[in-house]
Amino acid sequence: MLKIFAAPSSIALASVLLLEEVEADYELAVLDFSKGQQREPAYQTVNPKGRVPALITEDGVLTETPAILVYIAQRYGPGSMIGANEPYAFAKIQELNSYLASTVHVAHAHRFRGARWTDDPHALEAMTKKVPETMAAAVSLIEEHFFVGPWVTGDAYTICDPYLFTLCSWLEGDGVDTQAFPKLLAHREKMLSRPATQAAIKRLG
Repeated sequence: MLKIFAAPSSIALASVLLLEEVEADYELAVLDFSKGQQREPAYQTVNPKGRVPALITEDGVLTETPAILVYIAQRYGPGSMIGANEPYAFAKIQELNSYLASTVHVAHAHRFRGARWTDDPHALEAMTKKVPETMAAAVSLIEEHFFVGPWVTGDAYTICDPYLFTLCSWLEGDGVDTQAFPKLLAHREKMLSRPATQAAIKRLG
C-alpha cells in the first residue's frame, strides 16, 4: 500500500486529491509544519528535502508533485489522465505542470518562504509585496493561453487539474483578484463538486 506524507494548506493536496480520484489504497501521514515535523529525523530519512509531498511506494520514495502525479496516474488512472499515450498530449500536460512547479508555485513561495532566497529584511519585504503581481501574471497566462476547458487541457480530467486547483486555491490569500479569471473560477467550482476533491480536503483538514 502507498503512504503519502502531506501537510495542511500545502501543495501535497494535489497528490492526495489524485489518489482519491483514482480510488487508490493509501495511507495518509499528516505533518505539522508549525512544530517542525518536516525537519525531524524520522521524516528526513523519508525526504531529506524536508518538504511535502513524499510518496512511499513498494519500489522506493518519490518526491516532487509532477513526478508523483504522473506515477499515480500511470499506475491507477485511465490513459486520458496523462494524454492517452499520445506523446504530444503528454508533453503538453508536462509543459503546464512544469510551469506550475517552476513558476507559479515559486511565485507563491515568495510570500512565505522568502528566506530560501535572501536574509535581507528589505528584500524579503519587497518579495512579499510583489506576490500579488507575480501570481496574477502567472495565472493570467494560464487563463488566456493554456486553459482549454472544461478541464485544463480539454474534455478529459488530467493530472493538470488537481495541480492547478491546489495552486489557485491560494490566490485570494496571495492578494489576487480572482474575479479577473472566470475560467479558473469555473474550474475551481467544477473541482469542488467532485467527491474526490471533497474527500481529499476533509482528510487533510
